[in-house]
Amino acid sequence: MMLVRQHFPTRAIADIPGTVAAEMAASNFASKIPPGGSVAIGVGSRGIVNIDIITRAVVDYWKSIGRKPFLFPAMGSHGAATAEGQADVLAHYGITEALMGCPLHSQLDVVSLGKTATGIEAFMDKLAYESDGVMMIGRVKWHTDFVGKIESGLFKMMAIGLGKFAGARIYHAAAYRGMGLGVVVLTVGRQVLSSGKVIGGLAVLEDANHATAKLAAVPAETMERDEEELLRLVSGWKARVPVKELDILIVDEMGKHISGAGMDTKVINRSVWGEANCFADLPLIRRVFVRSLSPMSYGNAVGIGLADMTTDHLLETVDWRTTQINSITANSIGAIRTPIHFATDRDCMDNLCLSVGVFDDSTLTIGRIRNTMHLDLLELSETLRDEVEANPSLEILETRPFTFEADGSLPDIFGVNAALAH
Repeated sequence: MMLVRQHFPTRAIADIPGTVAAEMAASNFASKIPPGGSVAIGVGSRGIVNIDIITRAVVDYWKSIGRKPFLFPAMGSHGAATAEGQADVLAHYGITEALMGCPLHSQLDVVSLGKTATGIEAFMDKLAYESDGVMMIGRVKWHTDFVGKIESGLFKMMAIGLGKFAGARIYHAAAYRGMGLGVVVLTVGRQVLSSGKVIGGLAVLEDANHATAKLAAVPAETMERDEEELLRLVSGWKARVPVKELDILIVDEMGKHISGAGMDTKVINRSVWGEANCFADLPLIRRVFVRSLSPMSYGNAVGIGLADMTTDHLLETVDWRTTQINSITANSIGAIRTPIHFATDRDCMDNLCLSVGVFDDSTLTIGRIRNTMHLDLLELSETLRDEVEANPSLEILETRPFTFEADGSLPDIFGVNAALAH
């Protein structure tokens, strides 16, 4: 195996609090909230880097101009669809009342915002609706389930996030019954905007190094157009597995904070609806082997059904009730089907190698990544050396034999096993 560094352009923002303050000050948000008025700030459950720093900077801005901000979870059915569970998710990202310097209200009551032209009833968190104005903090990126001009971002937060568990069930049902999630997100988002309660959002864009690369205050009036432009921009920064084909892709960890589907479908070339190699512009990946569930997923193993093989250990760490709630709400029950599983990594690899139509193990093409979010450092088999050396963005750091530890586990090259131990 070759340990390979994938070099991406560096776009990291040096001063995140300063950039947030400048963006917020340059927006027209303040004019929409009366002096002393309350501002509801929605924060989601995705693993956004620096989310605690970004959120605190937004809170500090509102306090500095004499407004009264409070935070609330905007995350549909995550956190087992309970108020306590959703507050706990935010706490693990460092978002608590004490650390943010403002109240955090987690509850599931909603207010109806009427129906879209397509007949879908839209909802909003009740406490957020009763505030003087609502904004979201969300990452704009591609979505794992569909392709559109707007995918995952502020519009999706307005729909499935602000609508809480009540809205998430209805929206996903409408998508499943033929409308498609892209249409639902767009039409429900427009309905939420028409309520006049949303003043805008802070869009977060991350580069391929998983660094905060852009922060943009997006007003409600131009949110649809602005989010389309931001998605086009960030999609050009997307990281990918840098080879044409793999017999086996080893994914050391999966989790909801990594991707809504546990593993980014537009990295592993899978669909939550069961199709394999459905994206023509991505590498052909014959088998996916996922080794562990990140503790930051809190037992939610949605997306495990995208894998062909897993370990007994991963399945032992699954909170099936939490997983089932999320999967049923999203109408994607195939995404939690249990793959073939064995006791050790060695057992999994031995059996996987028999399933890819290769009779000489020395010709296998194998890739290994920490997770689908971190693709700057990965392992690729020696059989891919010619392709790697022909790519100027790839650097071979070292080579080693493909070996196992005495207990049958793969060497902990990305530090995942160490994290699990804690």
